[in-house]
Amino acid sequence: MNYAFAPPAISSLPIVGSDQRYPVRRVFCIARNYADHAQEMGVVLDTTPSMFFCKPADAVVADDGDVPYPQATHNFHHELEMVVALGDGGLDLTPAQAARLIWGYGVGLDLTRRDLQAQAKAKSHSWDVAKAFDYSAPISALRRAAEAKIDGSTVLELQVNGEPRQHATLAEMVLPVPEMIAMLSGLFELKAGDLIFTGTPAGVAAMQRGDHFHATLQGVAELRGRIV
Repeated sequence: MNYAFAPPAISSLPIVGSDQRYPVRRVFCIARNYADHAQEMGVVLDTTPSMFFCKPADAVVADDGDVPYPQATHNFHHELEMVVALGDGGLDLTPAQAARLIWGYGVGLDLTRRDLQAQAKAKSHSWDVAKAFDYSAPISALRRAAEAKIDGSTVLELQVNGEPRQHATLAEMVLPVPEMIAMLSGLFELKAGDLIFTGTPAGVAAMQRGDHFHATLQGVAELRGRIV
C-alpha cells in the first residue's frame, strides 16, 4: 500500500503471561451502570436504554505509562472500570451469543474532563470533548477469560496516593456484561479488538499532577500509573 505518509501505530495492550499483545480496534464505554455513581452525579436511573459513548483507540495508555494532565480542564476525574476485551464480533446478538465473544478482562480508568462534561450536559451536547481526549483510557494488561475467575463477588478498587477512592463488587452493575454487549451489537457491528468499559461505581473525584493511582480487578488485573 502506497500511503501519503506513515500510518499511525496500532494501539495495543499487553497480555498476562504472554509475549503477544492485544490489538485495539475500538473503545466503547457505558454510562451510569452503577446506581451509586448515578446518584452521586444527580441522575435518576429509569428503564430507558443505557447510554454508550466511545473513545478513540489511540486514547489507550498501556504498560503502566504516565498520563499527561489534559489541557482545557480544571476538574480532571478518575472513573474506575472493569474492561472487557472481545475476541470475535457480530450484529444483533443475544446475551448468550454476546457472552461467547469475551476474550479477556482488564481494569482501566475512564478519565473525564468533568467541567467540560458539565458544560456539555447543560447544553445537551455530546460528551466527546469531555471523554474522548488524548490519553483518556489507561488500561492494564489483559487476562484471558479462560484464566480469569470473574463473578458478582469480584472486587473493583482504586487507590490514589495510597488512599482508597473507589470500591465495588461486580454484582453492583445495573446491566450485566452479556446484556451490555448484546445491546451494543444492536448499535454497532462488534469485532475482535473491541474494548468495553463497563461503568464506574461511586467515588469519582479529581486528580492532580503528581498523583499516583493503583487500580485492581481482584485476582485478574492491576493497573498503576502517574499523572504528569
